[in-house]
Amino acid sequence: MTDAGRTYTTEELMATIISREIKNGEVVAVGTFSPIPATAGILAKASHAPQSDVYILGSKDWWPFSEGSFEFFHAAQRGRFDYFFLSGAQIDRLGNINLHAIGDYKKPSVRLPGGAGSSMLYYMVKKVILFKTDHTVRTFVEKVDFITSSASPPPSVYRPGGLHIVITPLAVMVRNSETGFLELLSVHPGYTPEEVQANTGFELSFHRGQCFETKAPTEDELKLLRGAVRQEVANIYPSFADKAFGPKLS
Repeated sequence: MTDAGRTYTTEELMATIISREIKNGEVVAVGTFSPIPATAGILAKASHAPQSDVYILGSKDWWPFSEGSFEFFHAAQRGRFDYFFLSGAQIDRLGNINLHAIGDYKKPSVRLPGGAGSSMLYYMVKKVILFKTDHTVRTFVEKVDFITSSASPPPSVYRPGGLHIVITPLAVMVRNSETGFLELLSVHPGYTPEEVQANTGFELSFHRGQCFETKAPTEDELKLLRGAVRQEVANIYPSFADKAFGPKLS
């Protein structure tokens, strides 16, 4: 993707968007197989949020829990995390995610790995960011085939956390607090709202009546991404680091 003469990858753009959401001093937790959120957390700590804590499952340098996932989930249940990141084979217009099955649950066309702790994390982490590395009508659907993690719990259920934003290679979406529906907040450079809608399986309204263009990564952000951040990410996700970052800036 080229914007105003600057070339950046989709992964760099998505990581930068996530990074900008993190405020200094917040606690960021990243689960397994989540290199883009991991990159975002490291970028935030290397730039505008140096006093933030970033925990990345699968990294010995960014994982302080001596008792592994047991201690991690207890921390989540105590409300210690400001951010966590989830994805799904399907995401619907309410922000529900499906990690269980495509088609009928008893006889699915695709059996998925399941939700692990995602249901609890979606409830207990203060701000959950949903992310997808693709954006198609098959992944963004009117209604998921199975609700692994619900964005809309019954009123009687305790839920201190919930959905913050949704980030894809095309756009950023947010949830309307009144309707519960996802709405379009911004479209990434090089795309149009019409293209985003054509790749979405439900109707998208503009959030508060307007749609912005996503701000591209700055030169300073790209220098960090392709320098110190890349080195840290390569220790956790070497294959991702090989393909996700553009050439180092001088």
